[in-house]
Amino acid sequence: MRVVFAGGGTGGHLYPALAIARAMVRLEPTVEPYFVGARRGIERDVLPKSGFPFALLDLHPLYRSRPWLNGRTIGGLARAWRALGGIARERTPAAIVGTGGYASGAALAYAMVHRFPIALQEQNSYPGLTTRLASRVAREIYLGYEDAARHLHPRQGAWVGETGNPIEPPPSPRPNRAAARLHWGFPPDGGRVLLAFGGSQGARPLNEALAAWIARGVPNDLYVIWATGAGGYHAFKHLASERVRVEPYLAPIADAYAASDLALTRAGALTSAELNAWGIPAILVPLPTAAADHQSANARALSSAGAAVMLAQRDLSAGTLEGTIGGLLNEPARLAAIASRAADRGRPFAAETIARRVLALARGGAAQA
Repeated sequence: MRVVFAGGGTGGHLYPALAIARAMVRLEPTVEPYFVGARRGIERDVLPKSGFPFALLDLHPLYRSRPWLNGRTIGGLARAWRALGGIARERTPAAIVGTGGYASGAALAYAMVHRFPIALQEQNSYPGLTTRLASRVAREIYLGYEDAARHLHPRQGAWVGETGNPIEPPPSPRPNRAAARLHWGFPPDGGRVLLAFGGSQGARPLNEALAAWIARGVPNDLYVIWATGAGGYHAFKHLASERVRVEPYLAPIADAYAASDLALTRAGALTSAELNAWGIPAILVPLPTAAADHQSANARALSSAGAAVMLAQRDLSAGTLEGTIGGLLNEPARLAAIASRAADRGRPFAAETIARRVLALARGGAAQA
C-alpha cells in the first residue's frame, strides 16, 4: 500500500511528513511512504538520506512580487502533472497527504482530479494558501493549532481536529537533567539553563541581541546554551565561556532540551511543538517576514494560552532580554506556570496519532487513476 506525501520547500513542511511516514512504518511495516517534492527545496538534500522512495519535480512557488516569472510556475506544473501520472500508474496511491508549501500543490490537485483520498497536516495557527484551498476537498485535516480551523472551509463530513504537530517525541524515559547539564559542562544542580537558537540557519537579530546581553555579563545563577546557526558561528564563538556554550547548531537537540529551564527561540511551528512536548517555557521572537506572518500568529496563540512569552523582533535588544529573562527567572512561580501550560499543549505522540488516521483512510479509500 503506497501513501504519497506531498510537501516541502522548507523544513517546516517536510519534517512533519517524515515524522508521520516513520510512525506509519512503525505501525504498519508493509506500507510504502512515497515522497513528492520540489527540486529547488530542502527536500533535495534531505530525502536522499531518508530511506524513502521519492520524486523531485520542477515545481515553483507563485511569484507574487514578480508575476512575470509565473511562466516558470505554469510550465513546471505541466511537467509535474505528467510525472505524477507516471507515479500513479506505477502504483496507485491509497491516499495523498499534503503537509503544505508550494511543493504540495501539484500533487494535491492531481489527487483531487483523480479522486484519491486527501489528508492535510497544517503546522501553523494561520494556514498557508495550499492548505486553505485544499481544505475544501480533503477528507481529513490534522491541525497543529486549533485556531487554524477558523480559516479553513472543509467539505461536509470531513474530519478536522487538533492533533498537534508531528515531531520526534522526547525519549522515554526522559534524559536525566543532572546528567544533561554535566554533558554541557555545567554543574549538575543549582542555577538555571537558558537555551537560545534561531533555527538551523540562525537568526541574526536574535544573535546580535543575545551577544550584546552576554557582553553585559551573564547573571551568576544562569548558564546558556546558544546555537548561532552555521553562518553566524564565527562571529560569536568568542563569547563562549564556562557558563556560555556557543555552538553552530544542535544535533541532536535532545541533550540541550533535557538540560534547559527556559528557551529563547523563533516561533516556528515545529520548534514550538518540540518545546511544548518537553514542557520548556519559552520566550518566542517571531520572524516578521514569515509567510502571512504565521510565526506571530503561532506566538500569539501560545502567549494567550499562558504557554509562552511573546517578544516582537522590533523590541529585541540587550535591555529587553535582560528584563524579560531576568523577570522570568526572578518569578519562579510564573516560570513554572508557563512550563505547565506549555506541557499541557504538548502533543509528543502527534505523529503516531496522525499515522493511525492516515492508515485507516488509506485502507478504506483507495481510488483508481
